[in-house]
Amino acid sequence: MGSTSAQNNGEGFGRRDLIKRSAALGLVAVPTMSFLSACASSDSGSGNKAKKGKTSAKNPLGVNETAPLAVTIFDGGFGTKYATDANAQYKKAFPKAKIQFHATQKIQSELQPKFNGGTPPDLIDNSGAEQMDMGVLVGKKQLTDLTPLLDSPSFDDPSKKVRDTLRPGIVEMGQFDGDPVWIMYYAYTVYGVWYSQKALDGLDAQYPENWDDMLALCAKAKKKGIAGWTYAGKYPYYLPFSLYPFIAKIGGREVLDKIDNLEPGAWQDPAVKSAFEAYYELYKKGYILKGTPGIDHIQSQTAWAKGKALFIPNGSWVENESASVIPKDFNLSVGAPSSLDSSDKMPFGTIWASGGEPFIVPAKANNAEGGMEQLRIMLSEASSKNFTSSVKSLTAFNGGTDGIELTPGLKSGVAALEKAGDNVVNPRLQDWYVKLQKEQIGVSVLGEMMAGRLTPAEAIKKAQGYADAAAKDSSIKHYKHQ
Repeated sequence: MGSTSAQNNGEGFGRRDLIKRSAALGLVAVPTMSFLSACASSDSGSGNKAKKGKTSAKNPLGVNETAPLAVTIFDGGFGTKYATDANAQYKKAFPKAKIQFHATQKIQSELQPKFNGGTPPDLIDNSGAEQMDMGVLVGKKQLTDLTPLLDSPSFDDPSKKVRDTLRPGIVEMGQFDGDPVWIMYYAYTVYGVWYSQKALDGLDAQYPENWDDMLALCAKAKKKGIAGWTYAGKYPYYLPFSLYPFIAKIGGREVLDKIDNLEPGAWQDPAVKSAFEAYYELYKKGYILKGTPGIDHIQSQTAWAKGKALFIPNGSWVENESASVIPKDFNLSVGAPSSLDSSDKMPFGTIWASGGEPFIVPAKANNAEGGMEQLRIMLSEASSKNFTSSVKSLTAFNGGTDGIELTPGLKSGVAALEKAGDNVVNPRLQDWYVKLQKEQIGVSVLGEMMAGRLTPAEAIKKAQGYADAAAKDSSIKHYKHQ
């Protein structure tokens, strides 16, 4: 899920929406089949593919030093300065190259004609409400395999390959079916239950490590006129940010793998039942902020920042996205899912963390080597530090925090990763099956259940039905954990 929304003033929307409004309104939820067919069948290139340059220690990918480089960046809450700063580094390395930089929130609308005509940019940050469906782009062979980038010398240390400088799971996230790596996720997101330590201190409480303590704390808060939870009610696929690792914690990571694989009966696993029933209890006991089903991500985050609710399921982008409304003494923190009970398969601290902000190099890019080189620059320590210090988010580069004064949320996220150790899960449903995850499981199942319009049993039956239909849909390319 990657970057943040377009603005922090509560009016704009962007990456965090990921078809939020479109799912609700029946608009641009995913690329249309006409777009996909056109992409798949278009053989018309621009005829201006750059001839590969000479490889050297300073130019390991063989970039044509005079070829123009076209870069399109999603203009969301992360802004674009990190990208233009990296562009400046590229220009310094290749002074004869002209860089065509474009920032937009309308990725699909603007790039659809370019893909159709065989003239896409060389590097794209495929993010936002109009994010192109990754699984479809891979299935239609529209992307360049980034293995040459991963196997090239890293920007800072030629003795290390780029792949050896990345955080765990980043390479695997870019793989869909076998060894090729189609996507480079640049940001690194920690998902979980976000809260104000100051608010907990005011209740003389610590973050609850088991569900009984969670319910007890919510009851205590309710007596003080504070809701236990809120969430992006209009876009309830935020709920999985804490719910999915909760399921894995209860039943083991294999439960999520079966869900990702669209296996028959996966949603009927006892761990799913237990997790759904636990979350439904928040609704039944009145621990959800009144009106939550009707508010969006900005409204829910604002209410939470103002102390109307203790907890919100979200990603680490929330610190940057809500910077204008989070009080300075808020002491933003993130918690891993509380344990259900002592029979949980995974320990407390199990959390979802994964790459976000997906960068791609189109198969018909005129300067694919240049696009990959720009990513190599972005994966340097200096670029990583620039990004982290500017937008309060980690990057795929495994490091880049030394010497930086970490903000409270970022510091908490780093601590959560350290506590999790190997117990980090990474559900792939949102990458492999956008419509299933966002519109169907998110809105039609979880949204309905948490609004009290479906019981957990009904929600599970509905989720399984959607998954079974997706598994049988021959127009969808299917993926499985290797």
